[in-house]
Amino acid sequence: MPARPVRVFDVDMTTAVEPALRVAVVGAGPAGLYTTDALLQQDSVPVRVDVLDRLPTPFGLLRYGVAPDHLKIKSVAKVLQRVLDDERVRLFGNVCLGTDATVADLRARYHAVVYAFGTEGDRKLGVPGEDLFGSMSAREFVAWYSGHPEFDLPPGLLDTSAAAVIGVGNVAVDVARVLGKRPDDLAQTDMPDDVLAVLRGSAITDIHMLGRRGPGAVKFTHKELRELGEVPGLDVVVDPAELVLPEAEEKALPRGTAQMLATLREWSTRPLTGAPRRLHLRFGVRPTAMLGADRVETLRVQGAAGTQDLPVGVVLRAVGYLGIPVPDVPFDADRGVVPTLEARVLRDGDASPGEYASGWVSRGPVGVIGTNRSDGQLTAAAIRSDAAKLLQADLLEEDLLTLLTARDHLVVSCTGWRGIDQAEIARGTQGGRPRVKIVPHADLLAAAGLVG
Repeated sequence: MPARPVRVFDVDMTTAVEPALRVAVVGAGPAGLYTTDALLQQDSVPVRVDVLDRLPTPFGLLRYGVAPDHLKIKSVAKVLQRVLDDERVRLFGNVCLGTDATVADLRARYHAVVYAFGTEGDRKLGVPGEDLFGSMSAREFVAWYSGHPEFDLPPGLLDTSAAAVIGVGNVAVDVARVLGKRPDDLAQTDMPDDVLAVLRGSAITDIHMLGRRGPGAVKFTHKELRELGEVPGLDVVVDPAELVLPEAEEKALPRGTAQMLATLREWSTRPLTGAPRRLHLRFGVRPTAMLGADRVETLRVQGAAGTQDLPVGVVLRAVGYLGIPVPDVPFDADRGVVPTLEARVLRDGDASPGEYASGWVSRGPVGVIGTNRSDGQLTAAAIRSDAAKLLQADLLEEDLLTLLTARDHLVVSCTGWRGIDQAEIARGTQGGRPRVKIVPHADLLAAAGLVG
């Protein structure tokens, strides 16, 4: 049998005895790691995969986009960790495509490059006042409370009695739930201590979650909705008049949506308990302007009852993620994605040999974490189908690690990530929590053993 490659981070990929397909996967989130896993499962040709991520930590949206109190979803990280633990895989954390390593650097060293870096921008409402202090995207807010090293909350943002969350998807529900929960309940999660301190000082007592369309167009799941109704210390307020649908439309509702509508109607009849916080669920209400002097003070909305001014100091937009361009990677600005055909990247309308894309960056920000598994399988199948041609490429012998080392760039390996992981778990153990996330970029590199 061929010799098994040694699982040491600084081993050159070219030292493997058998000819192997060398693949670079850009993005260590679910899309990238599910694609990597699918590549490892095929046995038609040996594979070696380097997984790059601009952050020092893997798992992408699973780590920085899933609400801290959703521990069951976060457990998917254990599955993805097994992919990183495979001896055929190396992690290149803290490596940003386009600056630390270019597309040309990768294409010269790998038979295939897979873009799986997700969508890191946001859609806007396009209303006057949207750039006032107090208005921000839900994505940024989620990244902050999830401990993303590149996001912080502007001081004083939560020094207001009311907030509005625009959107009726799972992200909007997560944001509303975090704002409505008691900080002591969130203290049982991996939420950073600094975030908990800010939430403890929040003055918000009323959260307005606004759907621009009717209740038949909600995007959240019934499970997510039910969780909102079970938050201790939070009254849910629903106007029954906003739950009325034409008979034909209601009959055509999918079963899950019909169940959610029934739940909302039940809530609309419940008496309020006098809880310290209230969540106002609204439907058919369209924001038209944000008003204020130094910050948002009023959100003007238009609904069936006409124009209404809501006295809110924070507006969080949860109206969709949007891809952003990366240097030298083809980009469809209208759709906010890397253009592909059957997972193959298109350059000037033609499939570019050796370039692939997977996940939200190729199909748009739809679906849940697990949806990326089928994307990864499709991408791996395309690479496997092209393998014979890909292996004919004349690649440089120089390893990417050698190149980055020559540039004095700090790379977080699987070993470095284990150092971060262990340090976070140790922090959590001190307070009886599963872990406490390390946030500052420099502290992450220190925990990885790269800086003193």
